[in-house]
Amino acid sequence: MDTASPRIELTEVRDSQTLETVFAIRKEVFVNEQAVDPEEEYDEFETQSRHFLLLVDDTGAATGRFRSTEKGWKIERMAVLKAYRGRSYGALVLQSMLAVIPRDGRPIYLHAQEHALPFYKRYRFVAEGDRFLEANIPHFKMVYTVK
Repeated sequence: MDTASPRIELTEVRDSQTLETVFAIRKEVFVNEQAVDPEEEYDEFETQSRHFLLLVDDTGAATGRFRSTEKGWKIERMAVLKAYRGRSYGALVLQSMLAVIPRDGRPIYLHAQEHALPFYKRYRFVAEGDRFLEANIPHFKMVYTVK
């Protein structure tokens, strides 16, 4: 029996082929599982965002992106394929993005799906404001707090 640990690689996306892997993960998670309209999922911010991809044994497993907005640095499109959930891969993506987001005094924030609030709270995000719908899914704005 092979007990070797999987080979994990997390990279920032720098080419269109790798970006296609990111889009395939997002399609499976958001469009197929959560019934988000593809027109809403893929937006005008794809080229302005910095995308990250986590590979497990050379297979795309998780992704996320962030971008600069008028309100600060926004983390978006965090997604982990169902077969890879529960292994802290989402945490690796989130922590990698937090490590490279410029600390320029602007807030770091995200719109968390309601079910994901406990996950983001573990990484020092705090919910602000009222629940709202985004892509017909309940969300809360969450802001990163520094110790």
